[in-house]
Amino acid sequence: MESTIQIDLNKIYTYADYLTWNDGKRYELYNGRVKEMTPAPASRHQSILGNIFADIKFFLRKMVVKNKCKVFVAPFDVRLPKSGDDTDDDKIYTVVQPDIVVVCDPAKIDERGCIGTPDLIVEVISPSSSKNDLDYKYRLYEKAGVPEYWIVFPNDKTLTVCLLDKKRKYGVKELYSYEDKVKVRTFKGLEIDLKDIFAE
Repeated sequence: MESTIQIDLNKIYTYADYLTWNDGKRYELYNGRVKEMTPAPASRHQSILGNIFADIKFFLRKMVVKNKCKVFVAPFDVRLPKSGDDTDDDKIYTVVQPDIVVVCDPAKIDERGCIGTPDLIVEVISPSSSKNDLDYKYRLYEKAGVPEYWIVFPNDKTLTVCLLDKKRKYGVKELYSYEDKVKVRTFKGLEIDLKDIFAE
């Protein structure tokens, strides 16, 4: 049964707290601060999301030599501990639900999602999520060491790929437009045609 919960925006919460929230809404935690997720995205957002997910899923299925990578679509919890040792529920302060997550280490996947840094994260921007995706999550993913972070802009039909440099910063940003094909760094041999991704 759904219930009403009282969230204090000035309070720091943990994943243990997060697990008790059963009011039917979706939340994320950014360093212990609560962010309520927006209502269901627009159909265009979901279409683009589905196209990217399908390309990655199909690529993984057709590989001759199977790898251990798995692709997941939201809602899917990604817990980002402050360190490898702080994996208890009451010591995790960051939980996000990216649009698409690729995890290549099976040890990071459990029944509740992913614990640890994914190999690839994709966020499709919507007007209500742009601040989170371009600011808060950008910094969270960089700090967590996500090697490849895609930010998709449906209105402009463009894509920004953020890659970690040797200083573990997103010093490398590649910009792509509707006419481009994008090589996925996480998978050798996978190239995604943005015309197909943004197809109406």
